[in-house]
Amino acid sequence: MKTNRVAFIDTMRGFSLFGILMANLLIFQFGFFGKDELKDLSSLDYGAFYFIKVFIEGSFLPIFTILFGFSFIKLIESIRKKKDKSRWSIFRRATGLMTLGLLHSIFLWGGDILFSYGLMTFFLIPFVNRKPKTLFIWAGIFLLLITALSFGSIEGTKKEQREMATYIEKADNVYANGSYLDLYDFRANVTPPGTDDTGLAFFLSTILKPIFGTTLILFGMSLAKKQAFVNMEDEKKWYKIGTLLVPIGLALKSLSFSFVESNFSSMLLTGGSLLLAVGYVFLAALFYKTRPVQRLAPAFESVGKLSLTNYLMQTIICTTVFFGYGLGLYGKLGVFGGILFGIIVYILQCVFSLFYLKRFKRGPFETVLRAWTNWSLNGQIKQKGNILHE
Repeated sequence: MKTNRVAFIDTMRGFSLFGILMANLLIFQFGFFGKDELKDLSSLDYGAFYFIKVFIEGSFLPIFTILFGFSFIKLIESIRKKKDKSRWSIFRRATGLMTLGLLHSIFLWGGDILFSYGLMTFFLIPFVNRKPKTLFIWAGIFLLLITALSFGSIEGTKKEQREMATYIEKADNVYANGSYLDLYDFRANVTPPGTDDTGLAFFLSTILKPIFGTTLILFGMSLAKKQAFVNMEDEKKWYKIGTLLVPIGLALKSLSFSFVESNFSSMLLTGGSLLLAVGYVFLAALFYKTRPVQRLAPAFESVGKLSLTNYLMQTIICTTVFFGYGLGLYGKLGVFGGILFGIIVYILQCVFSLFYLKRFKRGPFETVLRAWTNWSLNGQIKQKGNILHE
């Protein structure tokens, strides 16, 4: 069964993968915790670091999350049009994402997002049949909740700072010089300071993280139910209002870095990041039909249609280039050099995606996930939608 794709959603998904790559390159080069402890940066690297922190980090993954919610509703609509029950397809899609995420995080890189999306799917079931207004209200409630929960100082004690410095030094050595088995063992057996509390880990992974993600997924679901981004010329007045969130989000994120020692710093960063993500979506929608954007849109759209494959390929490329078992460039390109590298990688992904889609309908990982989602007891593959690139 064919479904009506929303070209803008595919384009934004591809654009969000560019931002995700830019943010992740800090982690690939300096580690999850080391990226925030960089010292003695050149003026160029410091400017690049601040740019990523304010304009990109924490705001492009939420864009992807909004689009996930949008496509989630489109998948359900697609299934119901064929008069099929959606619950088992949703369950299989969720478990498929969780499986891919586990394999990704165990064997390649700990920065996986697929497992979280699979887990969050189960939290969405009670909201599937709700009205757009109800979804929007719940999204606002979760936004306020997750922002409030981020209240508190992010500065650790002297002892915690020393323990973290030791951990970062060890991690840098393993990732820069270790073999694949060394890295695998490190990820499996060495825990960062402060994360070895089982109760806290359970709360963060099973309660707080899904709430954080559900906030913008519900917003994306409400947009899908309102048929947003279909008649874009008629919606421009709403886009103009939404773009006001861009300067607000940027201001809040900038303030969070100016008051690092304040208990409100994390709240400003969390709220600002999410508001900026929503503002970016409306800003892109406002200029989507302009000639310059339309010239670039097909490239971003092709990457978005192969979002799962391109996301996993970014991991494969970057781990091979930066980690010790590959080219061993961990920490050697610098922040600005990492941005240039990311731009080159993304351009190659655009070229690859454009040519690939001329011969094939969907990517290899999308095909595997689709087959599992559409599996039935009689072994037949049904033609249904696709959460990640519908």
